Amino acid sequence: MNTLSPLLVPPWRIGVDVGGTFTDMVLRDSAGAVRVYKAPSVPADPSEGVLGVLRLAAQQLDFPLSALLRDCALFVHGSTVATNTILEKKGAKVGMLTTEGFRDSLEIRRGIRDNQWDHRAPFPEVLVPRYLRLPVRGRIGADGQEFAPLGAEDVDAAAKFFAAEGVESVAVCLFNSFLNGTHERDTGAQLARVWPGKWVSLSSDVMPTMGEYERGSTAVVNAYIAPKVTSYLHALDEQLRQLGLPRSLLLLQSNGGAVSVDQVAARPVMLVLSGPAAGVGALKGCAAPGEAANLISMEIGGTSCDVMVMARGDVPVTDALVIDGYHLTTPSVEIHTVGAGGGTIAWVDDAGLLHVGPQGAGARPGPAAYGLGGEHPTVTDAQLVLGRLRSGPLAGGAVTLDGALARKAVEEKLARPLGLSVEAAAAGVIRLLEQNLLHAVERLSIERGHNPATFTLVAAGGAGPMHGAAVARALGCRRALLPRSAGAFCALGMLQSDVRQDYLQVFLADLDKVDTSLLEAGFAQIEARAREAMARDGFSGTAAAIERELDLRYDGQQWPVRVAMTPTGIDTAAARKAFETEHQRLFGHIQPGGRIDITALRVVGRGRLDWTPPAARSPQAALPKPRETRKVWIDPEHGWRDVPIYDGADLRPGCRLDGPLLIEERTTTAFVGPRDMVEVDERDDFLVHVGAAA
Repeated sequence: MNTLSPLLVPPWRIGVDVGGTFTDMVLRDSAGAVRVYKAPSVPADPSEGVLGVLRLAAQQLDFPLSALLRDCALFVHGSTVATNTILEKKGAKVGMLTTEGFRDSLEIRRGIRDNQWDHRAPFPEVLVPRYLRLPVRGRIGADGQEFAPLGAEDVDAAAKFFAAEGVESVAVCLFNSFLNGTHERDTGAQLARVWPGKWVSLSSDVMPTMGEYERGSTAVVNAYIAPKVTSYLHALDEQLRQLGLPRSLLLLQSNGGAVSVDQVAARPVMLVLSGPAAGVGALKGCAAPGEAANLISMEIGGTSCDVMVMARGDVPVTDALVIDGYHLTTPSVEIHTVGAGGGTIAWVDDAGLLHVGPQGAGARPGPAAYGLGGEHPTVTDAQLVLGRLRSGPLAGGAVTLDGALARKAVEEKLARPLGLSVEAAAAGVIRLLEQNLLHAVERLSIERGHNPATFTLVAAGGAGPMHGAAVARALGCRRALLPRSAGAFCALGMLQSDVRQDYLQVFLADLDKVDTSLLEAGFAQIEARAREAMARDGFSGTAAAIERELDLRYDGQQWPVRVAMTPTGIDTAAARKAFETEHQRLFGHIQPGGRIDITALRVVGRGRLDWTPPAARSPQAALPKPRETRKVWIDPEHGWRDVPIYDGADLRPGCRLDGPLLIEERTTTAFVGPRDMVEVDERDDFLVHVGAAA
């Protein structure tokens, strides 16, 4: 992407991603020019990180902050507030109303353990203690009809008890409300009249899915985070509007699409993967227009690595999400996250074994090389010891690296306990980290039935291009794409993400025997809601796309498989074929001629944003000269070598270079191994051809 244009053409778009170490900002103007800015995150108040990076951008552009915001036509924000509220256990005091007899469903869970052989590991603490989970009489039957009337007096008594106990937020999950939410809506209306609080989460509104525990757990988490998250978003939105932003900001949801603050306020649980989900938009930008690309992204930031797979142009979406042990049923792009980033801490256990992660050094104190008081060696420190990173400013001057501090930390905490040289200990950190990265990528590729050899590995994040070629080689990929703006990959992806709304309605029927007119009527009802939501956000006509999906499963199977419907209409034969293809890929078998049940109808509404391609840079005119040459540790086979270091700004489309080499960019450094050839592609990114060096 071209980041060198000296002028900006208004109006522009701004994407801001709050990470664990840095808050990233990408500004893209109407001509396609991209500017990237990074500032340290402020975990205690993420909004300060957002305002800090905006002030930095305004200062470097020599603009008043008001002018920067005034000419912004679209502001998209990815926030970790929802996730951190859960992880740090800093949510609201929640009360819960359940149907009589289901008071303990939340605590009983499903009885399924992540490790079936470990029967002693405790489940996480229940977010609503039993004394605040109160039963309500009344029942909706299995056919969706009222079996017993709602006990209004029970709701009144619960409201008084909640007020006396200082409950801040209430979750309501009544039996079979996914079929008929009347009792929940009546309960919510009654609470609004008699309970002094303002935060009520109805499971039939948050996610009307089948499964009492999952629906209740989702409603409880929504109630737990709503006061803090919604207040944060409204306060930030109001602050930006006062500073000059002409329209409200958009938030990146877990499903990879953006949504307005007002629309997400009732369902903040949709934001638990807000930042990483922007990888969907970023991957779209890595593919040619209209290309059904096969891409695997490995986005490595300061604290973690997020892996995502795009197969034939599509990133799978799942409803099964677990955050810190709490089960959520909410549409989310399928992401696998491991504690493997530039700030991941390396340590030696009591048995003398080296470990890398999952703990991270965070923004403060950060790696030892930051000089902010960190004493534990990290991956960044190991890279400095091995010559792959240089001492001095990092990420455009957001922090400064001190090689002496890095070496001291590696020597004291790793080399001496292991009985190795400092260089050997640092090399062990990198090898172990890349093994962890390999396993993370295999989790979403090989284990999902994909052949990595047919995919391009996209190594993004500030630390990604350091490891992309090595992981691609171990994985069997022939190509590794190292984005020039890798250090702001998700922030850039936010500007390429559609506005998206997901809707679900339970619908139980035999696929082969279903009355297609009832199926059509069910879809039409949900589509009307989707089109109304798109219209409120200003999307209509060709700018508003509607997609239909079915949840299908074999008779007796517990978990459904999501299948896209053909755009030409309802074709049950095509749906069966698509289900069997996906089932074969996921599980390795099908039931020929077996009964397939429909469990739910889904509608995805998309508001498509215009995307102007950036102006192409002029091609490489002559062979570029390296900025310098320095000794760098390559791998166990090649050891230390004199390696050319190139300034990324000197490399233009058409340039081809054989490794080993390093490319230093403003937000990242790319490492190319001795067997590989790197070229600057037509998008101005670095494409590594693994094993293709002359």
